[in-house]
Amino acid sequence: MPNERSPGVSPAPVPDQGQAAPVTEEQVREELSRVLASHEFRSSKRSQDFLRYTVENTLQGHGDMLKERTIGIEVFGRPTSYDPSDDATVRVKAGEVRKRLGLYYSDRGAHDPVRIELPSGTYIPEFHPVNGPQPAAPSLPGLSADAAPDVPLLPVRPAIFTPRRVALAILVVAAAALVWVSTRPAVTPLEQFWAPVLNGSSPLQLCAAYVPVYGVDIDPSITPPSHVSDFTLLNDQFVGGGDLIATSRLAAMLTRLRRPYRVKLGNDVSFADLRSGPAILVGFSYTKWNQISNQMRFFVDGFRRPAGITDNGKATEWALPDLPRDRRTTEDYAIVSRVFHPDTHAMLVELAGITQYGTDAAADLVTNPDLMAEALRNAPRDWQKKNLQLVLHVKVISGAPSSPKVVKQYFW
Repeated sequence: MPNERSPGVSPAPVPDQGQAAPVTEEQVREELSRVLASHEFRSSKRSQDFLRYTVENTLQGHGDMLKERTIGIEVFGRPTSYDPSDDATVRVKAGEVRKRLGLYYSDRGAHDPVRIELPSGTYIPEFHPVNGPQPAAPSLPGLSADAAPDVPLLPVRPAIFTPRRVALAILVVAAAALVWVSTRPAVTPLEQFWAPVLNGSSPLQLCAAYVPVYGVDIDPSITPPSHVSDFTLLNDQFVGGGDLIATSRLAAMLTRLRRPYRVKLGNDVSFADLRSGPAILVGFSYTKWNQISNQMRFFVDGFRRPAGITDNGKATEWALPDLPRDRRTTEDYAIVSRVFHPDTHAMLVELAGITQYGTDAAADLVTNPDLMAEALRNAPRDWQKKNLQLVLHVKVISGAPSSPKVVKQYFW
């Protein structure tokens, strides 16, 4: 459990001599509003809720309540039986919030008058004024601040910066940065996972599956359908909610990485598309493309009863025996696969759950650095060069998937 720290707001209204003035509650709340409205936080409601909760409790003097279990229950809706050792949601979200704060203050928030920080090892934020007194210039060793060395001072020729020199310097720095970014090795597990998929120049295929839906032309509340002929199969018009969320997560990541991609839907995906370059298949276990993944060791078999994940065609414990017909479940299983496929001769990533919740959680895993690091913590040293499959278990709480937990790894 993280160690407790003192809240970052000082109760004393007057600072000590030579120290920066302590920030007020009003200043902190104004800064919180700026941070929550920023691009870095607008895209994640959970990060907003986490930061708002911790800041407000700190301002109200309740910093001692900011424990992992309390946050899990109050912010993420976990039940009172919630055990942090079984669910790393709070720890993972804290790491994500730290990264988002770092991104914000390295860009738009660089000149904000107050800085909100979430130090490692604690859930209690700290608040620091930015424009405090500047440190005194250092003096030469052996000389007091008022002393002057008994040597003649040489005149210093000021540097002259012309627009051309400035532009040239900017170009040189930009070119050096581009070369470093494009040639540096992948360092995080998330970067290592995606490196063989994103290292080409051809656009990536981001493919979301259509979900077959049966429609009726009558109002069921007035005249309930009574014959099979009352239903019409709609094969290519609907995408599952979890698949849509998963696709949006992946699209946001690819946009952030400035990696070109093309979104394909259902029947618009051909075998030629899959052979033209790397592809990501989202929720394809119930489509004609299940033949792409049913040759792998682990496979989501939604037509088996009970629906579950098979291991080389055999049933496993990773199944949903009590899955209701409306697919609203309290848990789910999913598979993340990253392979160089022998049929397409291209890199392929597939994310598929038994239901939409698993697919959503799988996309969360492959776009979240902290979740990926946790998932591959016990992977073999050379896993980056291998094909892999991860079997995930997901708890579903109030209709939303929690952070997935890896129950099986396979590398070859």
